[in-house]
Amino acid sequence: MKRALVLLVLLSGIVLVVVDRTLMPLEPLRAAGSTVYGTVQSAIGTVTRSVGGEGRLRALEQENARLRAEMLAGGVKSRPAATVPAPYRGVSAHVVGFGQGRNVTIDAGSAAGVVRDVTVLNADGLVGKISWAGPATASVSLITDPGSSVGARMADSGELGVVAGVPGEGLLRLSLFDPNAPLEVGDQVMTLGSAGGRPYVAGVPIGTVAQIERVPGAATRTALVRPAARLSALDLVAVVVPDPGR
Repeated sequence: MKRALVLLVLLSGIVLVVVDRTLMPLEPLRAAGSTVYGTVQSAIGTVTRSVGGEGRLRALEQENARLRAEMLAGGVKSRPAATVPAPYRGVSAHVVGFGQGRNVTIDAGSAAGVVRDVTVLNADGLVGKISWAGPATASVSLITDPGSSVGARMADSGELGVVAGVPGEGLLRLSLFDPNAPLEVGDQVMTLGSAGGRPYVAGVPIGTVAQIERVPGAATRTALVRPAARLSALDLVAVVVPDPGR
């Protein structure tokens, strides 16, 4: 009976994915799926234990404990926490899925205070913004998405501009409003900040100038920027949300 239940749940999930990609968007169903995810996972775990998975689970736990002990003995430290500016608080989350280089899925949702159109960052810098939030998971649109646009300020000169994703390159294109603005390779780019801090708060590192583009007669000064955050190797992130206690 339990095996039949698991097979039915998996088959239903496959049908939803096919319908979502071919017929119509299923945002409401995604939210419902996010709610029941934990329950389904628990049911699958119960079935796994009932068919002999308990021994394998115990072996994995022992191996995990051994590796953790080796890391501590070798002085390996965990990633530093992201710094969240006041008057906001950070909702910690792990990246649990990648979507063709344009977005990622995190394991925190509206139940933890995550809402749409807020900043996502890590200890290195800006990651993106929340594009969808279910009760237990959320989608993050990365800054390298070609449809992304972030207000920017140069850390040294204070010059203003816009940063956008470059298709297929994992880089960003910076366009400064002043075509004669000083700009050098290695200059740091920060977030300008949106009205009300949504979707982007101010002062978060975006990246560093990697290559200056010289276009005679251009109305803006442009350059390629390498993101501060390693977007292809994301793990722990923080979602920046308003802090009601401040």
